Amino acid sequence: MSSVEESRTPRTAPRSGPPPRPAPHALLSGRTAVVTAAAGTGIGGATARRFLEEGAAVVLGDAHERRLRATVTALAGEFGAGRVAGTPCDVTDEGQVAALLDLARARHGPLDVLVNNAGLGGTAELADMTDEQWHRVLDTTLNGTFRCTRAALRRMRADGTGGVVVNNASVIGWRAQRGQAHYAAAKAGVMALTRCAAVEAAAYGVRVNAVAPSLAAHPHLARVTTPGLLAELAEREAFGRAAEPWEVANVIVFLASDYSSYMTGETVSVSSQRA
Repeated sequence: MSSVEESRTPRTAPRSGPPPRPAPHALLSGRTAVVTAAAGTGIGGATARRFLEEGAAVVLGDAHERRLRATVTALAGEFGAGRVAGTPCDVTDEGQVAALLDLARARHGPLDVLVNNAGLGGTAELADMTDEQWHRVLDTTLNGTFRCTRAALRRMRADGTGGVVVNNASVIGWRAQRGQAHYAAAKAGVMALTRCAAVEAAAYGVRVNAVAPSLAAHPHLARVTTPGLLAELAEREAFGRAAEPWEVANVIVFLASDYSSYMTGETVSVSSQRA
């Protein structure tokens, strides 16, 4: 080994935790984005923050009104009230979906980016699953993505200014897991919806892609599962930890930006799970 090779510092050294957050580069400067299920500390909230850091104006939707108000107030205080707005939005309600997108237009003009982050999970063995459990997960996770995408594409097509849709899928759309038949079916459906929408929307300059995270740690997730299960899931990851929500949001930023201008119909795995 040469002296140069011996002195070279590895570009990526082993870490016990996440790397430092990247500096912003104005990748979405001047864009208008809508993010669903964007209140709180999960992937949606991290995406809203990363979009703001990259220069976008952001309109947040969420079914949890109190949490939404708190998130909008906090982000507006940091990034300016002119760049942040929000309205309650249950993605199972077509009227609320329309109101969310109309708010974005009223505030900032034509929509540039839609991030479909809203989803609902649960655990039930298929033989014991009720129709209500099945329909509740599918209606939010898959049908909600359909409703929001349809509303956005209609507006983007009419405006003729192009745009981007990024859907939040999951690695569980590819991989089997006990008790997750409804969620897995919904996320696999989101992937298929992404591919078909992309083929149709390309004709009017709109790109449609998806991310498929494995495990992103945030307080809400910790409240709906057990520490033991979270530790087991983290152990399956190659890095031995869950992703930070902003690490998933970084990939969403990439897909929303011009750096992915020739990508459409793709689902990008944001996972360190061993093959």
